[in-house]
Amino acid sequence: MRYRPLGRTGMHVSVQALGTMMFGAVGNPDHDDCVRIVHAALDQGINFVDTADMYSAGESEEIVGKALRGRRDDVVLATKGHFPMGEGVNRGGNSRRWILTAVEDSLRRLGTDRIDLYQIHRPDDSTDIEETLAVLTDLVRQGKIRAFGCSTFPAEDVVEAHHVAERRGLYRFRTEQPPYSILARGIEASLLPVCERLGMGVLTWGPLASGFLTGRYRKDAPIDLTSGRARLNPGRFDPTLPVNATKLDIVERLVGLAEEIGCTLPELAVAFPTAHPAVTSVVIGPRTMEQAMAAIKGASLVLDDVTLDRIDEIVPPGTNVYHPDGAWTHPAVARSVLRRRAVGERAAG
Repeated sequence: MRYRPLGRTGMHVSVQALGTMMFGAVGNPDHDDCVRIVHAALDQGINFVDTADMYSAGESEEIVGKALRGRRDDVVLATKGHFPMGEGVNRGGNSRRWILTAVEDSLRRLGTDRIDLYQIHRPDDSTDIEETLAVLTDLVRQGKIRAFGCSTFPAEDVVEAHHVAERRGLYRFRTEQPPYSILARGIEASLLPVCERLGMGVLTWGPLASGFLTGRYRKDAPIDLTSGRARLNPGRFDPTLPVNATKLDIVERLVGLAEEIGCTLPELAVAFPTAHPAVTSVVIGPRTMEQAMAAIKGASLVLDDVTLDRIDEIVPPGTNVYHPDGAWTHPAVARSVLRRRAVGERAAG
């Protein structure tokens, strides 16, 4: 296993982070099995575990807490907050009120007295970034978190946050966690260069492109839309949709490339993000032990320039074949009221 500095935090982490989104009710409900997966990953050299309060409504954090009993000091532990947890309009977001509550709840579920990296899971346009940075700064000074970062923030929001932190004398985001895969390379155009210039660590998620780069879904082969990931979101895999047909065409070319260099498609996919100089670690999110061990094999694979040039020919740098599932969409795009003038607007004269 290889290790890299986590930005300028002083912590060093494995080039793969064990993501635990699939631990609990939404993925693997067997707590003992999930604990075994965590232990196996640690035994393979992974020292970075990433979770979030909203994964299976807190169940994932509880499982991680069980798994790290007796091994907590060997692990850089990361979690996230932002998404609603339970009923109530104020039980989510990036406000001081909610973050103070969310951190205490995460500490309790994780069974620990500190979080090494606390991440703001998504932007919140209803909260001033200064308020968010101020409460996170207070939590670092209290020793409840060691460092903090953001997740799926656009480049302009990262820059604004750093500007506000400098102007107000606050601690700043030390990491960013964006989606990144061979099929979703949009962050190469601005976000990754910004993070590199600011000295931020980068944890990327979604290297298998929601399952398309597992090799399970192939062109001209029947796709069962009633099982696995396809059952949860049939439209994501429906081969009659043009975007999915394009993905399947690309998969065939990538399968051929993987065979040429003597690896599997998942190994190629997991190795790809770590080749970028701005990327610190890639988050793998297995549901089973088999998936975990297969993904970890990609940690030892280092792609050479020839292979990376071939990937560039298949998917041009800085482009997205599709909008990554779960990625943040700016309110200015998502809300029609923000991109349409009011009907009946008065004319001057």
